[in-house]
Amino acid sequence: MAAVVDVDMLIVGGGPAGVSTALFAAAEDPTNVDRILVVERGRYPREKICAGALGGRADRALAEIGVHVEVPGRAVCGVSVRSPLGTLVARRDAPIGRVVRRRDFDSAFADAAKARGVPFLEGSGVVSLDRRPDCVEVTLDDGRQLRARAVVGADGVGSIIRRSIGVRRKSFYAQAIEVDTAAGVDDPDPGLLHFDATDRSLRGYVWDFPTIVDDRPMVCRGVYELRGRLDGRDTAASQGPRPQLGVKERLLRHLDQRGVDPTGLRFKRYSERALSLHEPIAVPRAMLVGEAAGIDALLGEGIAQAVLYGKTAGPYLARAIRRGDYSFADWQRVFSTSRVGLDLRLRARMASWIYDDARPLAERFITRSQAFATAGIHYFAGDQVPRWALARSALGLAQATLQGHPFRF
Repeated sequence: MAAVVDVDMLIVGGGPAGVSTALFAAAEDPTNVDRILVVERGRYPREKICAGALGGRADRALAEIGVHVEVPGRAVCGVSVRSPLGTLVARRDAPIGRVVRRRDFDSAFADAAKARGVPFLEGSGVVSLDRRPDCVEVTLDDGRQLRARAVVGADGVGSIIRRSIGVRRKSFYAQAIEVDTAAGVDDPDPGLLHFDATDRSLRGYVWDFPTIVDDRPMVCRGVYELRGRLDGRDTAASQGPRPQLGVKERLLRHLDQRGVDPTGLRFKRYSERALSLHEPIAVPRAMLVGEAAGIDALLGEGIAQAVLYGKTAGPYLARAIRRGDYSFADWQRVFSTSRVGLDLRLRARMASWIYDDARPLAERFITRSQAFATAGIHYFAGDQVPRWALARSALGLAQATLQGHPFRF
């Protein structure tokens, strides 16, 4: 039998959440690179299905520790949102983010961590985890054994770490499908992220994002549909029965509207786990970050939140290593009061309001409040949100909620 490998902190998953956690832990204390091991099931560069929208706030967070992930991509300068009540466009001259290919981004991100001494074990998946009073014993799919003082689950939507610590696999999640196509003559502005929520039978939206495939400018088109439960109730029930139209059928309909022939196109389907407000994300000697814990329920955005999970988790882990305290008793509180935690919790609460309980009201607000759109693109970019935009957004939302009539700011 092969010898057991001992490490202080085992990070399972080498995507943005796991890599950023390792980088921020090392930035807090450079000696941590000798105490961390990142285990990645695949080998870089490996395929990862994702629309690839990366908010500038993620790049700004990484710049704080001197990291920049340089990969091919398409800059975006704003967003457009379309609903049955109209379309709102918000843009500015400077980019607010970029659209990248996850195959390229994840590989370059891991290279940045390796360059700082963070060790990786690639091509090895975790098949079992046994938490003991003094350690965690992990078995890999090649039979090797690892022993760690604690483990961080950054292993995505199908997280084995999440299941191993007894957290439900599915409670609040989404289905998505995407396809890369050539741009059409009737496509909207390629400098924007486009969201279409005109179909009220869809608890989500259809998207058109500029992207780049093999150095060719293209368009990533897809459908995001929120499913599952929030706060212990069926969020779909408030709207009654919905048409049984699958995400692929919806995307095919969208392609037809765009004049795109689907013949020969590669459709990529995947699931996402949104943050639940009432499920634990830590137990003694094991904690969750990124999509293993839960990401954005409202839009399904994941890359920026994964990086910001790491920005919060890295220093937290550095303190745990320094103290030798792996109970993680306060990780839920630390995360929930962090900027990314507050953001994700707010989005989880907004999701059912926007997609179910008061959708027409939400549509009036979102597609008619230029102040809200301005606040949104500043936040996405990682810039300070203008106070006037916050104030006018709050006023507009209050008026829409109380009066329920059209308004404009």
